Amino acid sequence: MAGDETDVEITVKTVGPVRPFRIRVPAEIEVGDLKRFVAADRCLPVERLKLILHGKTLQERNNGGSEDVRVRLQNGDSLMVAVMPRPPAKHLCDDYVDDDDDLKFHIPQTATWWKRKLFYLLRERLRLPDMVLVAIFSISLKAWAGIVLWFLLAPVAHRWDVGPLYVSVSAYSIFNEDFRELPGTLNADRLDRDIRAGQF
Repeated sequence: MAGDETDVEITVKTVGPVRPFRIRVPAEIEVGDLKRFVAADRCLPVERLKLILHGKTLQERNNGGSEDVRVRLQNGDSLMVAVMPRPPAKHLCDDYVDDDDDLKFHIPQTATWWKRKLFYLLRERLRLPDMVLVAIFSISLKAWAGIVLWFLLAPVAHRWDVGPLYVSVSAYSIFNEDFRELPGTLNADRLDRDIRAGQF
């Protein structure tokens, strides 16, 4: 078959860290036979192969019918090959669904009625993702009040041209609970500690 004039040489590129390779196949071939050629050349599972030619996935049958699809190949054509992963076993699928349900955000049983109502509105009506719900419900009411107040006062600070000062003071007030010193801050206390420790 290799010496037949109707054969063409195509480049097969597989998804993954495998180098492309060339094979000779008939110029006009059924998709099922092409899969078997590729599978036999590289010992791949033919039932899990997906072939892509010129950006289109090759189907073995026409729209689910019984007629085999044939493709016309030319010398130098590139054929992409992907090996589809095995589906998990049924008992693993069931466990996976249960695990997936465990990963969803659930409001605590001790939550107040208005938090439950808000949670229902945000999740069921507005369809907010779980990450957003975690962010909303893990921040305390006091912190939310501080954030809202900061955004309400920001335009006022901008109008008075004290925006940079407002932002820097905010780092120590609203966003820095207990007014903890930021790492790398140089102040009189830091200089005093360094002198007493003999670092100067």
